Amino acid sequence: MGVRKKLRAQQLKEDRKTKFFAKLNGCPTSPRKMRLVADQIRGVEVEKALALLKFSPKAASRDLEKLTLSAIANWQAKNEDANIEDAGLFVKEIYVDSAAMLKRLRPAPQGRAHRIRKRSNHVTMILGEKNNTSNS
Repeated sequence: MGVRKKLRAQQLKEDRKTKFFAKLNGCPTSPRKMRLVADQIRGVEVEKALALLKFSPKAASRDLEKLTLSAIANWQAKNEDANIEDAGLFVKEIYVDSAAMLKRLRPAPQGRAHRIRKRSNHVTMILGEKNNTSNS
């Protein structure tokens, strides 16, 4: 590995230690449906985001609620003595990427077949602290 590549890898590793994130891989919901819910909580405080997700009628909101709780738990693991309300946690970044697609065939008229694509996605959520200027 070259020197420049090695330095960049070390820098990314150090940055990852100060980020608080959670990932959800292979969620069996289409990315388009998941992005509708993810856009609602981007940039919102964690308490308000949890309330939005809890009372949202969308099925994707249940998965994002669990992901938010996981990200909060990851934050608490690194900051045992800190309080969530005092830290001012908010959803800094959330992005939804497409994952593997299951391809199925459905019978169609006159002996033909139509392809059904069952989509899935990967979600990454990164939390930020409003009171800490290094993470914002």
